[in-house]
Amino acid sequence: MPIPPELARILREHLAEDGTVEDGRIFRSERRGVIASTAYTEVWQAARLLAFTPAQVASPLVRRPYDLRHAAVSLWLYAGVSAPDVAERAGHSVDVLLRVYAKCIDGQQEIANKRIGNALAA
Repeated sequence: MPIPPELARILREHLAEDGTVEDGRIFRSERRGVIASTAYTEVWQAARLLAFTPAQVASPLVRRPYDLRHAAVSLWLYAGVSAPDVAERAGHSVDVLLRVYAKCIDGQQEIANKRIGNALAA
């Protein structure tokens, strides 16, 4: 999966410093076991309190870590990344991607018209 160079650097540093456990997992509990889903939720909620204003905390803004996935997929589509590429990165079929995220593509008619015009003029 392609990731931005800065994230690749952070991941390489983490692997160099901490390695993996025997089964290949990168992140693990203090006793090298599987991290409980409740631990993720607790840390996520604490991070939201530190990162957001009280109004944002009260809102649905990234209420769950999974919401970041939706935000990333939406951003990629809005940025003009092709649906097949976004689907591959997200682990979706193109059909599922477009059914779930079609609303993210709305409102880009002007951009689409420019691209079509540019292609026809070439």
